[in-house]
Amino acid sequence: MKFRFDTNIGLKREENQDTVRCEYFGRNVLAVVCDGMGGERAGKDASEIAIREFFQRFKDGYNDELDNDGIRKLLISSVSAANSVIYTKAKMDFTNFGMGTTCVAAFVNSDAAFIANVGDSRAYVVVKESGIYQVTSDHNVATMLYEQGEITEEEMQNHPKRHMLTRAVGVDKTVLTDTFILTYDDKINLLLCSDGLSGYCSDDEIFGVISENSFDDTVDALISLSLDKGGRDNVTIAYISNE
Repeated sequence: MKFRFDTNIGLKREENQDTVRCEYFGRNVLAVVCDGMGGERAGKDASEIAIREFFQRFKDGYNDELDNDGIRKLLISSVSAANSVIYTKAKMDFTNFGMGTTCVAAFVNSDAAFIANVGDSRAYVVVKESGIYQVTSDHNVATMLYEQGEITEEEMQNHPKRHMLTRAVGVDKTVLTDTFILTYDDKINLLLCSDGLSGYCSDDEIFGVISENSFDDTVDALISLSLDKGGRDNVTIAYISNE
């Protein structure tokens, strides 16, 4: 199992509110991408707190004997731990009002990938012979309207409220986390990213870059793609592979 990750402020923002971290757990990998929101430093603080608390809770609860449901529940409790700390910080200081963050996490072992998601940062499975496939659902207003049948898929892609979140870590006292378990026999490639990539680059463009670059060069190439598209947001990527 191997991974690469990086984050970039982009070309238009004054601060990078994204945070990313990847670590080995034995031969397994845990990767987390968070995209913060909030005024002044609140967004950056939220994403950093989320990463810190997530990893601490996961480390405290993880052992090699956990079954699939145990890992899934540990991911959920790790998101909840981050949510509680951010929510409390915002309540104690009015300058942090509205602080929160997206969170997409993946734990990958020898036969399964466990994914947890809140917000609109994404997890994709990369199938090098055919394309990339979004695993997570975006928790934003545009996606909600599409799922309710009020707008078309095409309208959803450019909807003015596509960046308005309906769910985030730290905004409410409790948080609902989506989870997914992907089993595999041989190999798996996973891409986690903030909407600085997925919000401005199509799936076909992302897959084209992945196809044209080695594993070691893919993250840098994807960040360059986002910058070439205008770099209007912070962009953060984690790429995991066992090939």
